[in-house]
Amino acid sequence: MSKEMIEKSNETKKLKINSEFIFDILITICLIIFAIAISPKELQNDTFYTIKCGEYVFNNGIFNLKSDPFSWLDLPYTFPHWLYDLSMYIIYAKFGLDGIYISTIVLSSILGLGLYNLSLYKSKNRIVSGVISILALYLMKPYITARAQLVTYILFVLELLFLEKFLNNKKLLYAMGLVIIAGLIAELHVAVYPMFFIFLLPAIGEFFMSYILNFISFIDLFFKKLINNIIIKLSKNENKINKCQSNLIQIKQENSIRQIKLSRINENPYKVKIEKNKTVLILILIFIISGLTGLLNPVGNTPYTYLLKTYQGDTTQSINEHLPVTLADTPEFAISICIFLLLLTFMDLKISFRDLLMLCGVIFMAFKSRRQMTMFVIAGAPIMCKLISDFFEKYDKKTCEKLLKYSTSIIGVVVILFGFGFGGYKVYNKKIDESYINSSDYPVDAANWINENLDVSKLKLYNEYNYGSYLIYRNIPVFIDSRADLYAPEFNNVEGYANAGDDIFNDALDIPSLSRGYEKIFEKYGVNHVILYSNAKLALLLDEDEGYKELYDDGNFKIYERLKVSNE
Repeated sequence: MSKEMIEKSNETKKLKINSEFIFDILITICLIIFAIAISPKELQNDTFYTIKCGEYVFNNGIFNLKSDPFSWLDLPYTFPHWLYDLSMYIIYAKFGLDGIYISTIVLSSILGLGLYNLSLYKSKNRIVSGVISILALYLMKPYITARAQLVTYILFVLELLFLEKFLNNKKLLYAMGLVIIAGLIAELHVAVYPMFFIFLLPAIGEFFMSYILNFISFIDLFFKKLINNIIIKLSKNENKINKCQSNLIQIKQENSIRQIKLSRINENPYKVKIEKNKTVLILILIFIISGLTGLLNPVGNTPYTYLLKTYQGDTTQSINEHLPVTLADTPEFAISICIFLLLLTFMDLKISFRDLLMLCGVIFMAFKSRRQMTMFVIAGAPIMCKLISDFFEKYDKKTCEKLLKYSTSIIGVVVILFGFGFGGYKVYNKKIDESYINSSDYPVDAANWINENLDVSKLKLYNEYNYGSYLIYRNIPVFIDSRADLYAPEFNNVEGYANAGDDIFNDALDIPSLSRGYEKIFEKYGVNHVILYSNAKLALLLDEDEGYKELYDDGNFKIYERLKVSNE
C-alpha cells in the first residue's frame, strides 16, 4: 500500500472517529432534552408516601418499626424500598418538591443514556442506537415518575450492559458490578429483586443448550458404533465383518463431517446461533452470590418473599399496572412484536439463542402484566437495535454511514438540535405553570381543614385508595393508601395485631363501588369520619343518610362525620 493510500485511510478513520464523538455528544443532548420534555411535573400518588416513609427512616431508623406509622389501623409493615425512600426524603428536605421533580429529570436522562450505550455496545451502530433509545424512552414515558422503579430501571440497563461486557471480555470488574447491582436492587425495590436473576437466565440457558446438543450428537454416534460392534462380534461371516468395519469407518467419517458442519453452522447460522461460552460457569457462581445479597436487607427475608406474596393475593387484579396487556390497547407493543417477527421471519438475519430466550421471556411477561412492559422495552430495545443494525450491515451499509456523516455536519447538528430544542420547549412550556399537586385529584384544601378542625390523634377516617398517600404526606392517618401490600392478608396476617388477617384492600374497594353495604364495613373498623370525592356515588348516599353529617365540601371533596359511632 502506498504512502498516499495509508495517509488517506488514516484520515478517513480520523474523520469517522470525530463523527462518532460528535454524534455521541449530539445524542446525549437530545436525550436530555427529551427526558426533560417527558418527565411529569405533577407528582404521582406513590411519591407522597415515599417522602413520609423516608422521613420516618431518617428520624427513627428501620429496625425499631413495630407497626405501620401512617395508617390508624393496627398492621405490621416493612419498608420494601427504604433506601429509595430515604434518598427522596433527603432531596425533599433540602430542595422541596422542586428537588423531587429535578431528580426525576436526572434519572430519566440517565435511563435514556444507559439505553443508548447498551444498544450501541450490542449493535455497534450509532444511528440505529440513537433512534431506538429515544423511542424506548418514549415507550417508558408512562412509568417515568418519582418512584423507586425509575432507579431500578437504570440498574437493569446497567445489569444487561455489564452482562454483555462480562461474557465478551471476561473481566471480573463487570462480575463485581453485577453483584453490587443485585445488592442495590434489594435495598431500593425488593418487588423487582427476582427480575435481576431472570435477566441472567437466558445466558445460562444458552450455555446448557450447547451442551445438550453436543450430548445428543455424542449419543447418536455412540449407539451407531455400539450396534456395529455387536454385529461384528456376533457375525461369523468374514464378509459381514468387513462390511461392519467399513460401516464404522463411514460412521467416523460422517461424524467428522457432522462436526465440521456444526462448527460452520455456529459460526454462520441462518437464524439462531448457539454459543458455548465457558464464562457462563463464572456467571452461574455470580448468580448464586448475588442471591445472597438479599440477606443484607434490613427487612429480613422480604426480597425473597415479597413478589411471591403479591401474586398469591388478588390485589394485582384491581391495580391497573398489574393487569394483562392486550394488543388492541397497546399499539406500540403490537408494532414492536410485528417488527421482530418481520426481521426474524422474512430477513436473512441471525439472532443468538440467548437473545431469543430473552425476547420470548419479556414478551410473555409483558402479556401477563402492564408493568412488565418496561422490562420488554429495557431488554427488547437493544435486541431490536442489533437486528436492525445487522439488516443495514447486510443490505444497505452505506445508508447509516451517510446518515452519521450528515447528522454530524454543521447543518445536521443545527437542524437536529433545533428540532429537539423547539419540540422540547413546546412540550415543557405547556406544563411549566402546572402545580406539583393537582387539587382536583388530591384533597389539598380538605387536608388543611382536617388539620385545623379535627383531632387527628382520634381520627378514624375512611378515605379512597387514590389519594390516601397524599393524606399521609399531610400527616393524616389513613384507612388505605397505594401501599397495597400492607392492606392484604398475605402480608398482614401476623399475630399480635388488632387487624391481622383483615382483607382491608378489598373492603376499601367494595365501599365506593357499593358492592357491599358501607355501613357494615364502617362498623367493622370503627370509622368515625369519611372523606370522598364530591361526585362519588357514595357521597350521594351519605347526603341522604341521617347517620352522617356533612362537615365540609369544597367542590372536589366532601367530609362527613359518622354519627352512629358514638352509640357503639
